Amino acid sequence: LTLSLSSRSVNNFLMTGPKAYLIYSSSVAAGAQSGIEECKFQFAWDRWNCPERALQLSSHSGLRSANRETAFVHAISSAGVMYTLTRNCSLGDFDNCGCDDSRNGQLGGQGWLWGGCSDNVGFGEAISKQFVDALETGQDARAAMNLHNNEAGRKAVKGTMKRTCKCHGVSGSCTTQTCWLQLPEFREVGTYLKERYRKALKVDLLQGAGNSAASRGAIAETFSSISKKELVHLEDSPDYCLENKTLGLLGTEGRECLKRGKALSKWEKQSCRRLCGDCGLVVEERRAEMVSSCNCKFHWCCAVRCEQCRKRVTKYFCVRKEKRERSGGGGASRKLKRKL
Repeated sequence: LTLSLSSRSVNNFLMTGPKAYLIYSSSVAAGAQSGIEECKFQFAWDRWNCPERALQLSSHSGLRSANRETAFVHAISSAGVMYTLTRNCSLGDFDNCGCDDSRNGQLGGQGWLWGGCSDNVGFGEAISKQFVDALETGQDARAAMNLHNNEAGRKAVKGTMKRTCKCHGVSGSCTTQTCWLQLPEFREVGTYLKERYRKALKVDLLQGAGNSAASRGAIAETFSSISKKELVHLEDSPDYCLENKTLGLLGTEGRECLKRGKALSKWEKQSCRRLCGDCGLVVEERRAEMVSSCNCKFHWCCAVRCEQCRKRVTKYFCVRKEKRERSGGGGASRKLKRKL
């Protein structure tokens, strides 16, 4: 993994940290992977599409980048680790963790009491913080930014928890309810953080923000004044339209975009304009024949036999105008085999 929370970093922490944390290592690794997958989903049709080789960008000074994409990477990886630890706790994977019943019996609101078996986000938050924040050893502005975004990821998990209730009363009259908190689908956490990414705050601290005591004090004071729910960044993002080998960016030439299709979101429908037109590229239409298995039937015993179905599809890609003119304005038909 090339995220801020890499497998190598996790292993290094386990070698130096308490042996008790070994029981959480697989959950931490799974959580980091879920963060990568969610990042790729949320940015699938953006100019920066969460490429693994560029998840930890480098600047010319050899330091990690500190732009809003880095902020999202830290937040979603931190959230993924906390979410997975909390979920695995609820599934009974850890002997030392169970339901959060600390508020059971207390009045929660008009007509309902805390009860049931709430997901133990306090446990997930505490253990994930031990893992993720321990990877940040610096004391400069970048480290403060990363720690802030790690916390924003954890806040996102807590902020998207769902209240579930059960009615009590004669013949289901629901005179009172007991309620508990449950984790949402992780997709909701990712969507929440994507919105925070769009509204991320830029903090001007890079100039002179080093490791001196005065600088550390100024950095701490600045970040303490910002809501823990907000994503923050220190640098502007590069131009993701263009290839930049130094930063590991591929640009948008050759990227697929969407023009037609059922149930496309507004963001997906605008992908060709965003990835091609706004980046000085044109859209090339390519027709292809997809071959896939279909009409599968189970035969006793024990085989599944399928037919081969062919379907003509049209796909759209971003290309340079001169390249499209040389190819005659459209790509040749191709056969694409896909296993189902």
